[in-house]
Amino acid sequence: MKFAKIGLLALPFVIIGCSDDDNDSNAVIIEETPMATYQVAFTNLTNAQPMSPLAAYLHDGSVASWQIGMPASAGIEVLAESGDGSTWLAEATAAGAMVTANGEGIVMPGNEQLVTLTVATQQSVYLGLATMLVNTNDAFTGAGAVYLNLAVGEAISGVVPVMDAGTEANSELATTIPGPAGGGTGYDAVRDDVGDYVARHGGIVGIDDGKMDSALGHQHRFDSPVANWRVTRIE
Repeated sequence: MKFAKIGLLALPFVIIGCSDDDNDSNAVIIEETPMATYQVAFTNLTNAQPMSPLAAYLHDGSVASWQIGMPASAGIEVLAESGDGSTWLAEATAAGAMVTANGEGIVMPGNEQLVTLTVATQQSVYLGLATMLVNTNDAFTGAGAVYLNLAVGEAISGVVPVMDAGTEANSELATTIPGPAGGGTGYDAVRDDVGDYVARHGGIVGIDDGKMDSALGHQHRFDSPVANWRVTRIE
């Protein structure tokens, strides 16, 4: 419990009672909202698929990230085609996400990236995260609603499969792949995939498979899972 003057409070609080003491008539007893800090460790398990900076957010379970069999949101389209997660995180914020975070830099194969998120603990907390496999047209991976029922010091972990955003045909042309295998254009607002719905990714069909115009080779193949994550509550 802490004492503070009215008008000087910066943290969330609940007024418990007021003092009738003439020596301190402006004092109130407040209870600060407890906070929780979670560290997300994300590891790329692929051989030659760099991943875009990890985009992550915390929500109360009501924010939908994507749904298999349904069209991808504009945010997922931008993330899955270009690796830019900012639109997706903005969508999450507009839908009620409590806090968002972006990792720094590309997550190379075998490497780990950390992001930290802090939120009030008065409600249930779920994690959403996503990143693009940049040597593809529109493949991404992540999780939409990981329940973080953790005490301080506890951790939870899992793995993630590869999803196809269904927004760009998997032509594998160098001009359509933004990663180092192609160096081409990322996001294109025109959706040219026949299905236009999110699905599990079927993998690449590269030059070693007879697709002679593909920018991808056997080294760019991937098997699910392509990444693992670990969330530790550190506060």
